Amino acid sequence: MQIDILGKALLDYHRGNYTEDIKTYSSLEEEDSLPLPYLFRDHEQMPVLEQKALQLCKGSVLDIGCGAGSHSLYLQEKGYDVTGLDQSKGAIKVCQERGLRQTIHNNLLDIEEKRFDTLLLMMNGIGIVGLLGNMDLYLNKMKSILKPNGQILLDSSDILYMFESDDDGGYWVPDNVNYYGEVTFYMEYKSEKAPPFNWLYLDFNTLKRAASYHGFNCELISNGQHNDYLAKLALQ
Repeated sequence: MQIDILGKALLDYHRGNYTEDIKTYSSLEEEDSLPLPYLFRDHEQMPVLEQKALQLCKGSVLDIGCGAGSHSLYLQEKGYDVTGLDQSKGAIKVCQERGLRQTIHNNLLDIEEKRFDTLLLMMNGIGIVGLLGNMDLYLNKMKSILKPNGQILLDSSDILYMFESDDDGGYWVPDNVNYYGEVTFYMEYKSEKAPPFNWLYLDFNTLKRAASYHGFNCELISNGQHNDYLAKLALQ
């Protein structure tokens, strides 16, 4: 990451220099914000879907896109062999300062050194795929670092509701969009802007088809209250 917006913001908050949140802009919304305190939430403050995912973890866990490390630290406290993975150097530094013992500063596609029983992707962690056309690449990679009988736990959202609907119950999706869950974001923090990046939101049926193609059984664990869901992928 050339400009580590997330890492700078997390380090500021962790070290007591919190003055503002991260601003986000996307192809769907002009401006929103990512509240920094939310990224440091404890288990009781986590959404029910996240709490359920943590309950389902087993064996060695790789927390992909670990951010400030809230999920990893909870699992570590419970005695799990957990490793936090993030592309953000600042995020990994925060995790280490908060006491997370095992971290990897890298891209998921570039790690090779370990295999895991559980791959955990929270806060729409599957968004790192970026574009639907990249699903094969990422699912193959995740399969390669899973131990036998391993599992992938992920949450995502069906964002079709964000598009205009017509009287027949259909939705107006722009012609230039390959899949409506492909969103372009960029972040701004303290007047510094990072380059835009692609982020993927997957409806469950699309996830299930992709998972099945790669030999995974895809189970819907639970639906959330905001068009979101928790799924478990296990090799058949």
